[in-house]
Amino acid sequence: MSLFDSIIYRQPIDKGWSGDKKYSVILKDGRKFLLRISSVEQYEKKKNEFELMTKVAELGIPMCEPIEFGITEEGVYSLQGWIDGVDAESEANNLSESDQYFYGLEAGRILKQIHTIPAPDGMESWDVFFNRKIDRKIEMYEKCPLKYSNGQLFIDYVNSHRHLLNGRPRVYQHGDYHVGNMMIGSDRKLYIIDFNRNDFGDPWEEFNRIVWCAQAMPLFAKGMVNGYFDNDVPIEFWKLLTLYICSNTLSSLPWAIPFGDDEIKVMINQANDVLSWYDNLNNPIPSWFK
Repeated sequence: MSLFDSIIYRQPIDKGWSGDKKYSVILKDGRKFLLRISSVEQYEKKKNEFELMTKVAELGIPMCEPIEFGITEEGVYSLQGWIDGVDAESEANNLSESDQYFYGLEAGRILKQIHTIPAPDGMESWDVFFNRKIDRKIEMYEKCPLKYSNGQLFIDYVNSHRHLLNGRPRVYQHGDYHVGNMMIGSDRKLYIIDFNRNDFGDPWEEFNRIVWCAQAMPLFAKGMVNGYFDNDVPIEFWKLLTLYICSNTLSSLPWAIPFGDDEIKVMINQANDVLSWYDNLNNPIPSWFK
């Protein structure tokens, strides 16, 4: 009998932006797991996601470990290990400055391990792939009825730094790596969750969500970069990261509009923070790192 068939209790989980239905579940033997259910049309995508998560778990990454995958009348499901703990982001105010930096270092070191999984052979070159993505994001922004007060700065930076994409490698990516997708366990260890946006791309692009970390815990963000690079951060990283953040910022405003005024304000505030950190994009090293 599968573990799924021995579930005796479910509690819905409403957090997150994923389209998956999520539950904390208890089995007949008393064990607790995370259950994710998706539409059956996503079978191949979810099967691939589960298999890649298994590769990540084999590296010894502290995470919600993949346990079982299958199909039921409800759709495609995966059972994952349950993590007892708290969301790292919500715990920010309870952490000392040294703890914030320590967890950031851990997040960076963990990410470095995740990036040891190579991309499949035959993938499109990164510069061709991402330049197409940039073109689409600029078009989205230009068609957007709302604009940032200094939005042209983002477009100009991206266009003048596209050459940095040439020759960049592609590796496995978590896909949404930031403090909002991390937990601090009851054992006080850092755990990584929500691998449902995984992809293959430039390992440095994975830092494009660091803006969320920098807003919540600047010392965490600083630690994450230092942990990844073992305290020796190349200037090329900063220039390329600025490109990735600018590209994301351009598409964030049109993305936010369907979700209403609150999300629009979040993205406008974030764009203002980015311009402040980077001195209107004149300095590729953000103020939160210094």
